[in-house]
Amino acid sequence: MHPEVSIIIPTLNEARSIGAALGAAARAGGSVELIVVDGGSTDGTAEAARAAGARVVAAERGRGAQLHAGARAARGRALWFLHADTLAPEGGADAIVAALADPRVAGGNFSVRFDGEARAARFLTWLYPQLRRLGLCYGDSGIFVRREAYERAGGFKPFPIFEDLELLRALWRQGRVVHLAAEVVTSSRRFEGRSFTWTFTRWSFMQALYWLGVHPNRLGRMYAPIRGRQKT
Repeated sequence: MHPEVSIIIPTLNEARSIGAALGAAARAGGSVELIVVDGGSTDGTAEAARAAGARVVAAERGRGAQLHAGARAARGRALWFLHADTLAPEGGADAIVAALADPRVAGGNFSVRFDGEARAARFLTWLYPQLRRLGLCYGDSGIFVRREAYERAGGFKPFPIFEDLELLRALWRQGRVVHLAAEVVTSSRRFEGRSFTWTFTRWSFMQALYWLGVHPNRLGRMYAPIRGRQKT
């Protein structure tokens, strides 16, 4: 039997966070399967994922490549892509099934709350709804997609960055991309222990370069120093 929703999580050295992510995903309701796509972790991530009940798929390192490998291995009628440091809302899978009951809907995403009380977390939680009005929805918002729409879109491109925007642009040509009010909670660790202003300025500059046509592979080489620690 095919599950209603396949939850796909790319990882690279995420042993400390993958258990919580999979625990939240398992409480998302409905008929789900949990898939972790590992890019060569050396810290026991794959073992921790299996212990938490996930099927582990090995793939070439890189977020776009890993997400696409997970989609190819998935059996669900809908695909839900989450980051390893993102917690799914309870009932999130049921909400996806309800949204996709409308045949005009190709996919969608969730509201985002960044964890912690730091100024950066509060600012980003405020900023994401504003970006959404501009058509900017990122992978940490829990993108989901109807399987047929994903296949028609050609899936995630093997890019290290902005693979999420590339997919969404393809989905908009197929149908509606809806926003669900339920919140995913994602880590603000990328912005901890460094100048938030500098990090955010560099990120905004990269976003502008992307819209000007700079290839994501080139931008990916700029992204690693911003992340600090590895995050897929």
